[in-house]
Amino acid sequence: MGADFKKLQNGSDIRGVALEGVAGEPVNLGKDEAAALTHGFVKWLCEKTGKAAEALTVSVGTDSRISRDMLREAVTEAFLADGLKVYDCGMASTPAMFMSTVFPEYNCDGAVMITASHLPFNRNGFKYFDKDGGLNKQDIAQIISYAEAGERCTNNQSGQMVKADLIDTYSAFLRKKIIDEVDSKGNREKPLVGLKIVVDAGNGAGGFYAAKILEPLGADVSASQFLEPDGTFPNHAPNPENKEAMASICRKVIESGADLGLIFDTDVDRSSAVDRNGKEISRNGIVAMAAALIAKEHPGTTVVTDSITSDELTEYLEQCLGLKHLRFKRGYKNVINKSIELNGQGIDSQLAIETSGHAAYKENYFLDDGAYLATKIVIKAAQLMQHGEGIEVLLSSLKEPKEAVEIRFPITGENFGYYGEEVLRGLKEWADAHAAEGISVVEPNYEGVRLNFRHSGLSGWCLLRKSLHDPIMPLNVEVTEGSCEEILELLREFLKKYERIITV
Repeated sequence: MGADFKKLQNGSDIRGVALEGVAGEPVNLGKDEAAALTHGFVKWLCEKTGKAAEALTVSVGTDSRISRDMLREAVTEAFLADGLKVYDCGMASTPAMFMSTVFPEYNCDGAVMITASHLPFNRNGFKYFDKDGGLNKQDIAQIISYAEAGERCTNNQSGQMVKADLIDTYSAFLRKKIIDEVDSKGNREKPLVGLKIVVDAGNGAGGFYAAKILEPLGADVSASQFLEPDGTFPNHAPNPENKEAMASICRKVIESGADLGLIFDTDVDRSSAVDRNGKEISRNGIVAMAAALIAKEHPGTTVVTDSITSDELTEYLEQCLGLKHLRFKRGYKNVINKSIELNGQGIDSQLAIETSGHAAYKENYFLDDGAYLATKIVIKAAQLMQHGEGIEVLLSSLKEPKEAVEIRFPITGENFGYYGEEVLRGLKEWADAHAAEGISVVEPNYEGVRLNFRHSGLSGWCLLRKSLHDPIMPLNVEVTEGSCEEILELLREFLKKYERIITV
């Protein structure tokens, strides 16, 4: 069992196979692993807080996955065995679990969300929080070390479990934000009357957003879809980046004549939107939208994004909104931590966001919260509706590339990370050697190698990088003139000498 623990770490999360049923994917996250990791988390919390185990209060929640009850039982039993007070929050969202450390009626020292985000039905995992936010990858490594060694905090008493409806508390928090910020011309209790919104929860945990936030405030949510929790995810992947998922909600917005569409991933830490014309607001668009919502209040603030954002987004943020753009690394914790670091250096940074839909505002504890972003979008949509406008007006100046593609090149053999670095070094040298042909290395750049192409009717860029965890080199290409295929042909020619890169 111990040998598998390190394989369960996925950056700042724990993810593994919790159910049988997929060939070649044996279960490696069952009750025993869950209990050992929970004891490790308790020991980590004891050391972080300086408290004895029996003085700690924690919360546990799940998304809609089929394995949720099995893992929740293992986690809560381990907490109780260590003497903690445990709030069993049932089905919740990842951001709500962090808020259990903030809301005074809970005041938890730590929280565990049982989720594997958008991954297939047989997977599950854990996201851990303390009062400072989500744990970092080094914290997860320490918890794994404790779990492997079987280390536990000593305790002198049995724990206590309390049933709690955290989602009700969290929903009330978001409803109040909408009520306070929408000038509803006298209808304070129903500020969303007249607004028709489609919510697509992808059969994850996000159905509460329609039922407990929008509908009570007067919004028409009758056209919403896939609100029922179902861990088999029968309709589409619960993922705002999934093309089928986005196409589904876009169709629904058009068919129903809605003013707005909102789509969440399984555990509601990510979201994207659809305007009243059925156009998706995702990837670069959701970054632009999230920034536009704070540009007036925070002029000149730095928006930290992941590495694959477009040149057009930079132009929109800096020239249209008057903000600054720092293109950093993939990984939601990377962009969040960079934004926090900038603020520590005296550089105002109000937003950290990935194109995947992870959006973290400084005003909201730098918590990547899909429902909070959705709430800010709803507030602006309600304000614009009073003037006969839709949310799309915020993005009217955002240009789009002519073409955009992503290709993932597998790396064969061992030591794929080292080999990937060798490829990236070679790509820089290749670009320098072809500078006269209008190819240049973009600097500063914090992940992989980003190149600009400016010659003979071709204008665009590419980014080749290593995957965070897998033997893959993703390549993103965008052009405003010419075609992506022109850049791809040049890159394929370069990659021919690297026999371990599969380019077909």
